Amino acid sequence: MVTLSLTGASPAAASTTLCGRTDSVKVSGGKYVVQNNEWGDTIRQCIDVSDDGFRVATGWHDVGTSGAPAAYPSIYAGCHYGNCSSGNGLPLQVSAFGNPQSSVDFSTADGQWDAAYDIWFDTSPNPSGQNNGEEMMIWANHSGSPRPFGSKVATVWIEGANWDVWYGRQGNGIAWNTVSYVRQQPTDSITVNIKDFTSDSISRAYLSSAWYMTSVQFGFEPWVGGPGLAVNSFSYDSGGSGGGGGTSGTIAGHQSGRCLDLKDWGTADGTPVQLWDCGTDWNQQWTRTGGTVVNPQSGKCLDVAGGSVANGAKVQLWSCNGTGAQQWQFNTDGTITNPRSGKCLDAGGSGNGALLQIWDCYGGGTQPNQVWTQR
Repeated sequence: MVTLSLTGASPAAASTTLCGRTDSVKVSGGKYVVQNNEWGDTIRQCIDVSDDGFRVATGWHDVGTSGAPAAYPSIYAGCHYGNCSSGNGLPLQVSAFGNPQSSVDFSTADGQWDAAYDIWFDTSPNPSGQNNGEEMMIWANHSGSPRPFGSKVATVWIEGANWDVWYGRQGNGIAWNTVSYVRQQPTDSITVNIKDFTSDSISRAYLSSAWYMTSVQFGFEPWVGGPGLAVNSFSYDSGGSGGGGGTSGTIAGHQSGRCLDLKDWGTADGTPVQLWDCGTDWNQQWTRTGGTVVNPQSGKCLDVAGGSVANGAKVQLWSCNGTGAQQWQFNTDGTITNPRSGKCLDAGGSGNGALLQIWDCYGGGTQPNQVWTQR
């Protein structure tokens, strides 16, 4: 499945309908994003959004079932073309999986469609666009003649059901593996232990444990029809990790109660990191992965300017480069240290706009401007 690049999602109002082809909205306090995602047809499709799902309201599609579907209206956790939800532990390196899990309950309708998870993997934690690793589709149900991309290669027993395995390789300037698991016993409600499927995909050399899971999506691919298809509820939980990070959310200072914030919503290299009143917007979201601290929207890392090890060296946003200036250790006493310098992440004040820096660590977590909580 190929999708359109999306603009940033705004929080859902009490009653929200999306009709623009790339319209999206954040739900469940920003934990998930609902997207209309119509890209294979010109019929106007509209979806009604709830706090943890959606319903296709209008847009009866009729495209050839031997080709691509008309759309993929869906709900997701993670990042999709730079449009990110928050507080869900994504991206998450496959080698660091604990037990990531997702549940969904949905309603079907007339037509020809699939009801499927679309789980994306990339060789890097924060791709800005098309993922270059694997697209894993898990078809919980389907109707009519459409079949997955590629060829059927096996049938496997996973989580109490038989699944047909399909494989193909797609490309739109960037190439990726498409692996589809089609449930032989269709269902309208399912809990997926993602590791069971990634383990099978790894065994077939379609997926690498070094890659990162960037989003977990569920929705419908209609070829014919659409209205009446609905996600009644959706949830995702990262299920802990085996040591590769993946924790996401805001980082708040104990002294100030304010959060690490990208000044003026900047995404350029060198954007200062400051304190600001905590909110739910993307410029205060940070994901810990592989020892780095990444802002998912920009895909860039928390960085000590110039690789300095001196007291007062400013902390900024910079393209991830694997250097010691971008390594951070979260300690049990609430401090965050940069191992290269041995110094602590430190707030130069407590008011809005106070800049972040590194400074000698004091008192093992007793210096309030050096104590932080990720939430």
